[in-house]
Amino acid sequence: MAAREKRKPELLAPAGTLPVFEQAIEAGADAVYIGAPALHARALAKDFSLAEIAAMIEFSRSRGVKLYLAANSLLKEREIPRAVKTLAMLAALQPDALIIQDLGIYHLCRKYFPQLPLHASTLLGAHNSLAVRQFENMGFKRVVLARELTLREISAIAAQTGVELETFIHGALCFSYSGLCLFSSYLGGKSGLRGRCVQPCRRRYSWSEKGQQPGYFFSMNDLQAVASVHKLTGAGVGSFKIEGRLRSAHYVASVVRAYRKVIDAPAGDTTALQDAGELLAQAMGRKTGTGYFSSPAPKDLIAPYHSGNIGTFLGRAGRVSQQGRITLHLRQPLQTGDRLRLHQEETGERVAFTLRIMTQKSRKVSQAVPGDRVTVGIPAAVKKGDSLFKVDSRAARAAEKKQSTLEPESFSQTVSQLQSRLRHNIAAILGELAAAPRRKKGGTAAGKKAGGRRQPELPLYWKVDDLRLLKSRLPVIPELFLVELSKKTFADFQRLQKPLKKVQHKIAWCLPPVMLEGELDFFRKTIETLLKKRFLTWQIAHVGQQLLFPGNKGMNLLGDYTVNVLNSAALPVLASLRLQRTQAAIEIDRESLAGLAGSPGAVHGPISLGMTVYGTPPLFTARPMLPHFHYNQPFTSPKGEVFTLRKAYNSTVALAEKPFSFLSRLPELVRLGVQYGVIDLCHRKIEQGEIEAIGRELAGRSSRKKLSTFNYLGTLQ
Repeated sequence: MAAREKRKPELLAPAGTLPVFEQAIEAGADAVYIGAPALHARALAKDFSLAEIAAMIEFSRSRGVKLYLAANSLLKEREIPRAVKTLAMLAALQPDALIIQDLGIYHLCRKYFPQLPLHASTLLGAHNSLAVRQFENMGFKRVVLARELTLREISAIAAQTGVELETFIHGALCFSYSGLCLFSSYLGGKSGLRGRCVQPCRRRYSWSEKGQQPGYFFSMNDLQAVASVHKLTGAGVGSFKIEGRLRSAHYVASVVRAYRKVIDAPAGDTTALQDAGELLAQAMGRKTGTGYFSSPAPKDLIAPYHSGNIGTFLGRAGRVSQQGRITLHLRQPLQTGDRLRLHQEETGERVAFTLRIMTQKSRKVSQAVPGDRVTVGIPAAVKKGDSLFKVDSRAARAAEKKQSTLEPESFSQTVSQLQSRLRHNIAAILGELAAAPRRKKGGTAAGKKAGGRRQPELPLYWKVDDLRLLKSRLPVIPELFLVELSKKTFADFQRLQKPLKKVQHKIAWCLPPVMLEGELDFFRKTIETLLKKRFLTWQIAHVGQQLLFPGNKGMNLLGDYTVNVLNSAALPVLASLRLQRTQAAIEIDRESLAGLAGSPGAVHGPISLGMTVYGTPPLFTARPMLPHFHYNQPFTSPKGEVFTLRKAYNSTVALAEKPFSFLSRLPELVRLGVQYGVIDLCHRKIEQGEIEAIGRELAGRSSRKKLSTFNYLGTLQ
């Protein structure tokens, strides 16, 4: 392990526009990160042109500032050609690094563009030292740690690696562990892993139990950790990242100046902390908390009865006119042209707008001060008690619209010349990726009988977290039993070894997607015990877990859907880690699955491709276990969608009311090229009636039409 160089940590700022980029540098950022065109996980952000990126690279280098590009979205198979073209251009422009999530992008970069330094995005889920060490082995120059780690855990990880470590220090926090949230995707195909998240965690929910107050149970306060800067530096963190590529120039500049003061001041300098606090108060962000650094579940993570809106609170609607005008007593200064957000308290919905009309005592005014009673026009349905927030000021927006000093047009010819020069190389790469002939796909899933039970042609694995299900009479003979490994299932296995002896040869143990640093010792010892008992088939939920099986001799390693394989370029990476089988990303749609399963890489590669075909996957997997959570009790969205909160993986998970199912579509999956299916019975109490219903569907005797098909019949956005 290489020794970590001790130096002042880097302050890394976000930028979504050229003015924000310039102001971030002027405010004191050591580095800036922006989105790579069509490759980044902030779909609402406007893409920079290649000429703009070239101008930004030159501008930042001339000032000793680094520029990183976030290429951290998952790619569909059909998006690979465009990604290759973009990566080729970026490699020629030479940014300081790419921040990536997709293993397919990793493969393309390492094979065809090795000159591009790579940073592992927080979406890759580095929440323990195994993950960090694996990414270091894979050649990443930096790892962005999961946002859910405590200071003690970060310090323990840093002690075991020499790779650069980066943490988020300020800005929005996701409720779920990054890389493990399916909530937005499940509700309508808008994938958080592809930058399309509609933030269902910030909605207002109601518990089913009467008398329970509705609230924003999963809406995280923003992270504000100026007081932790020097502790994190001592723990081994080399870069502090500010979240917010969609934020204004005023916000970014204020936050950068605040952290610049604290980083440059000696530890314990109260004046610097006070000055930083004043600057952050001007930034118009959400209510803030200190994140996870001090504790796995600090009290200021969530304010469950606070809306979680960005901006400064202006007041609540008093009198409401039929024309949609409200009267309120101002808590903060306000002027026409300010950007506001109405929060509808009854539904939790939010509406943003620019203030056009404001009156005071029936007279139009352009500005007002705290304490004034004003009437403002609202271009949306509004009720008494609804809240109004200011999210940006007219003055700040005017400053942001000032002409940039950068001149991207002067780089247009350079970019055009590069595109011409690289055209042949790009064509060769795309030709190589498409070179292998496709195999013939076919066969039917009419099935065959074994032991009196019809067997689908698609081999089925049954996944369980209750060992009693292994003794049940199932409607088909499983190819494998996938058993979640936990303290409970291991204890149950030791107790039930004799009754399970008949099926032991079919058991594959599955590791959970979240294994925090303090839990690694249990998993290491338990894996060693089970390996001695000749359990040689295992499913990993994160690429870092492959390190728990050194050598992999005589073993069969599978990848869970949480490895997030959405394109065939990811498969060689898993093959290099000695996996034999892996599931496709669970949120994949039919078109993308057809492209992946039928691609030359999938057809001729060394890895079999599977798919979860039935189950209730965790829609979010979150570290907080807070007093206002009601486990095993349904909660309902404003749209009437019903979910249940449960505990799994030592975390909080949310499950849909009913499972999703592709069971009636197994023949189609076979034709697409899928080679095994997983029926997932985890996280719920399974009744015999559900197993019988699965059997009827597999036999083609019925199909539960009310069950979701997740994104399979829709479109993954």
